[in-house]
Amino acid sequence: MKYNKGMPLYAVFPLLYREDVLSEAWKRVKANKGSSGVDGIEIEDIETMGIEKYLTEIKEELMDGKYKPSPVRRVMIPKPDGSKRPLGIPTVKDRIVQMATKIAIEPVFEADFRECSYGFRPKRSAK
Repeated sequence: MKYNKGMPLYAVFPLLYREDVLSEAWKRVKANKGSSGVDGIEIEDIETMGIEKYLTEIKEELMDGKYKPSPVRRVMIPKPDGSKRPLGIPTVKDRIVQMATKIAIEPVFEADFRECSYGFRPKRSAK
């Protein structure tokens, strides 16, 4: 997706609920696997209920301004030194919306980066 520099940032929001963006977000979230969030809904549950139906529900919530992210499930991950670190696990729905947001806004910021900029950019590293 190419960003037009004349387009204001708030104009990116409608891209979040485009069917192609939500579908791509779903594919990436599914490929990433991961556990269920506080709602207990897993990727397999969404496939059983129907992916298109689920994405349509997300689209409608976003369009109507009714989407509200769920709390994050907190688990403690053991570290090699015996201590633990917290890990937050969002719901699959929230991960889809987060990924759609990434797909929509990444080109906005990429357009302003210089070729010599690296950091956390796609297909680049700080090294």
